[in-house]
Amino acid sequence: MTLTEPARETPAAGTHPTPSAPQAQQFISWVTLAMMTTASVANLRPSPSMALYGLAAVFLYLVPAVVFLLPTALVSAELASGWTGGVYRWVSEGLSKPLGFLAVWCQFAMTIAYYPSLLAYVASTFAYVIDPRLADNGLYIAVVIVVVYWAGVFISSRGTKAVAGLAGMGLVIGTLIPGVVLVVLGLVFLAQGNPSAAPMDSGHFLPPWTGLASLVLIVNNFLSYAGMEMNGVHVASLREPGKQFPRSVFAATGLVLLIFILPALAISWVMPGEDLSLTAGVMQAFQGFFDHFGVGWLTKVVGVLLVAAALGGMLTWLAGPAKGLLMVSRQEGYLPPVLQKLNQRGVPRNIMVAQGALTTLIALLYAFIPDVSSAYWIFSVITTQIYLVVYLLMFAAVIRLRRTQPDRPRGFRVPAVRLVAGAGFVASVAAMCIGFVPPEQFGGGPLWRYLLTVGGGLLVLGFLAPLAFLKFRKPHWVAPEHRA
Repeated sequence: MTLTEPARETPAAGTHPTPSAPQAQQFISWVTLAMMTTASVANLRPSPSMALYGLAAVFLYLVPAVVFLLPTALVSAELASGWTGGVYRWVSEGLSKPLGFLAVWCQFAMTIAYYPSLLAYVASTFAYVIDPRLADNGLYIAVVIVVVYWAGVFISSRGTKAVAGLAGMGLVIGTLIPGVVLVVLGLVFLAQGNPSAAPMDSGHFLPPWTGLASLVLIVNNFLSYAGMEMNGVHVASLREPGKQFPRSVFAATGLVLLIFILPALAISWVMPGEDLSLTAGVMQAFQGFFDHFGVGWLTKVVGVLLVAAALGGMLTWLAGPAKGLLMVSRQEGYLPPVLQKLNQRGVPRNIMVAQGALTTLIALLYAFIPDVSSAYWIFSVITTQIYLVVYLLMFAAVIRLRRTQPDRPRGFRVPAVRLVAGAGFVASVAAMCIGFVPPEQFGGGPLWRYLLTVGGGLLVLGFLAPLAFLKFRKPHWVAPEHRA
């Protein structure tokens, strides 16, 4: 997900398209699908956290790619090619409807913790346009998060179609071009004989082992890879899904790894780990490179591009998870009617406002946590923990559906599905467990506060909230058009 972006939901289970005249099926090539997948997942935001490891970032990106990224892509392709309706339909048929609601809820709830971390990155990046000293100012970060988020809600509630086109352009201009520039500048920097800030010899390919805390930042990579399931819906558009989809997945995986790894290495070449900010690390690297080459003024230009890309992505996806949750809730009555209301443009504004109230409360924590990087990391971990619940349910569902509905037509079947889905399930559980261990770079705060924040965020947003809706749901919560 370019988010690390939230995955889009296809129409909810039980909905059917209006019959129309037969049309010739439009096929796409496996190369096109590989590029679509790459665009939906790769971005520069996680680069600073991995740059802390230097050359070991390569290893720490490869491991979750093999045990999580590939299983996610393959499993979602089988599910999407056999069942329309997205993750709610998959989990509902494979496990149960309440667990299906839990899955679609977690897709929505993760954004409550995700947007503060995304906008903290935006705020720190924009600080390099106005005043770099603001990048570590918690009050400034909190104000930017609140103002920008509510501005996004206002724009999205008006259904501005032009925003989507601008966002798509921004993702290219603000991700691919700065990424290429960053890597090229890094290579030129090294070619001039300048020493790398991080050791680049083979002895540093593996991260130094000092206990679980030395590997904790790998958890961030699971969030970086999240969103692969959204492209599984396109498997039916391939001429030979059985052959072409695996080809596109492996190609996309290679491209995603390049986009993640090379910028992280470039940052490690110029920025010592002890001076690196998890929110402003990309801009720190650009500032260092541009100052070295005597074109420091370009830092502001790149900052504007990165901010435009992040804001464009936020606007494009702001209402997406809310719409997916709303469709399911109107059909099954999972949410009270007040949260099911749409405005005149068909946007679930009430859900977005409720989400915004929680996002605002979370954003204000930046004003009280002295270390902005620590706050950013905490919210990133909570986001990952909640989203991993979706994948745990998805991996379990595909194995059970193979047993309960073995003859259902599927455009693609995962080879050795128990092994593939099992590897993804175990990797997801391991990532959740490791996420409760503070990283070595975490501030000097007490352990209990970290555990309470991360565990409380997962428990309240990921489990207690959906369980409360399920427990107190009423028959009249089902929308009139779905009542028997």
